[in-house]
Amino acid sequence: MGTKSYPRVILFSSGSCPWCSQAKSYLRQKGVRVKEVRVDEDPDAAKDVVRMTGQMSVPVLLIGTAKIVGFDKARIDRLLGLKRS
Repeated sequence: MGTKSYPRVILFSSGSCPWCSQAKSYLRQKGVRVKEVRVDEDPDAAKDVVRMTGQMSVPVLLIGTAKIVGFDKARIDRLLGLKRS
């Protein structure tokens, strides 16, 4: 029985963002490996978020080539082919 292969997932977050923590926990609970980039610790990453979204708002999830601003379980599940629990 093999491990499911997911697209690359990058989470732009900050330490003071409760939605970021929820997104990270949700993805880990589903067995999805996440690369976390902390915008509160990396000014260049913060600029990248503004360039991508037009605003300084986290969480921002990159799933493959798709971008999600905010914690949207239904969209995350759809992009990763996950079943809702």
